[in-house]
Amino acid sequence: MAKKRKAKSNQQMQSERKPSKREKRTKFVIYLMIIIMLGSVISGALVQIFS
Repeated sequence: MAKKRKAKSNQQMQSERKPSKREKRTKFVIYLMIIIMLGSVISGALVQIFS
């Protein structure tokens, strides 16, 4: 029983820790790439519609 409690508290501690600068930067770059892809898809669709 004690081991389960300890493991659970470790998981909570890991999920609550602050993300590092590198993790923040990676997340930001991924979101930026997704936004750029969506923008290019939308602009490509608009070109097809209006041409």
